[in-house]
Amino acid sequence: QVQLVESGGGLVQPGGSLRLSCAASEGIFGVMGWYRQAPGKERELVATITNTGRTNYADSVKGRFTISRDNAKNTVHLQMNSLKPEDTAVYYCKVESLRNGYWGQGTQVTVSS
Repeated sequence: QVQLVESGGGLVQPGGSLRLSCAASEGIFGVMGWYRQAPGKERELVATITNTGRTNYADSVKGRFTISRDNAKNTVHLQMNSLKPEDTAVYYCKVESLRNGYWGQGTQVTVSS
């Protein structure tokens, strides 16, 4: 069973930065990504990256967030800059193998002064 360990969430002021990390215990994954869910809203895609480095971002984070991955370490990162209060949410890591998708437990990101 694949285990995902997320880290890096927390409280930050508007305009600040955070870096989220997610490490998978095993496996080979074609797509790795981050999603988020704010209170009262549906879970939404933030960013994904393929094993060849192709990236996809939600319009709301383009130019502010950067996703990256280390295939050798089975990790995916999300660098979040110029954070806004509307970025406040629980952020979830998701990885996809050929047959299955796996979710992390979520990490809280709060942007507030």
